[in-house]
Amino acid sequence: MPPKKKGSDGPSKKSLEKEKKKIIEDKTFGLKNKKGAKQQKYVQQVQKQVTYGNRSFRDIEKIQQEKEARKAEKKGAPDELTLLFKPVAELQKISKGADPKSILCIFFKQGTCTKGDKCRFSHDLTIERKAEKKNIYEDERNEMDDWNQEQLEDVITKKHGAQNKGLPPTTIICKYFLDAVEAGKYGWFWNCPNGEGCHYRHCLPPGFVLKKDRKKMEEQKETISLDELIETERRALGMNQTKVTLQTFLAWKKRKREEKIAAGKQAKEKKQADFAQGRMFGISGREMFEFNPDFANEGEEIDGDVCDSRLREPEEGEVSD
Repeated sequence: MPPKKKGSDGPSKKSLEKEKKKIIEDKTFGLKNKKGAKQQKYVQQVQKQVTYGNRSFRDIEKIQQEKEARKAEKKGAPDELTLLFKPVAELQKISKGADPKSILCIFFKQGTCTKGDKCRFSHDLTIERKAEKKNIYEDERNEMDDWNQEQLEDVITKKHGAQNKGLPPTTIICKYFLDAVEAGKYGWFWNCPNGEGCHYRHCLPPGFVLKKDRKKMEEQKETISLDELIETERRALGMNQTKVTLQTFLAWKKRKREEKIAAGKQAKEKKQADFAQGRMFGISGREMFEFNPDFANEGEEIDGDVCDSRLREPEEGEVSD
């Protein structure tokens, strides 16, 4: 094989760079690690003089800008190649009934979509990660336990709206429907026992409230404390009232005691009058003996010996009278 041709008789770029590097190291030996401003400034001046020679500051800036421009061109070169050699993408197809906004635009993914916000597909790159695989063996629609009043009415409208339109507004509401709603058994798969030809309406009566909502409403009712009740009653009395002092309290207590004695005396007189007329209802045995003490001495004679509880046999050691 013939020998390789030499480009020129002069030194190569690598050898020149090595020489420049060696000169810089010799001139700045022991100064690179110095933290002083003068030492660092001297090191930078030596590097510029050796690297760029005796060129001016403008020439050095121009050379640096050219280097940065060449680097930027190298970075942009692969993008241009991908644009030139990118294959033509086919039109995006979706299944029937699918939401286009839930599918990522393939043209946007490649950076070629020109429609912007008008594109019917999504331009969110994270939508593919957000989408979850659906389980075809389970119904994802929640049941009545998770519904509120508005959701329940919405489901009823969707499920029975067409059937209710053919019935007059005064038609009686289906008993089975109300029982299912009250028991919490109503849902997407609930079917009326009367079948599709049920003659009654399947809708909630006006003012209907679910049991769980009813409980929440009862719990949310404000409970009045004893202090608030007393304060409310005090305000209801008005402003023209007697202030409570020791003298007014003692007078009130004396008046209440006299009223109590008078009421007791009046009730006793009434009972005594009833007793005299032979009306015994509401009269105790003690009151009967008080009204007629002769009852204590009256009684039927008992045949046989009469035993006196005060007489007893004398015990041993006792002297009888």
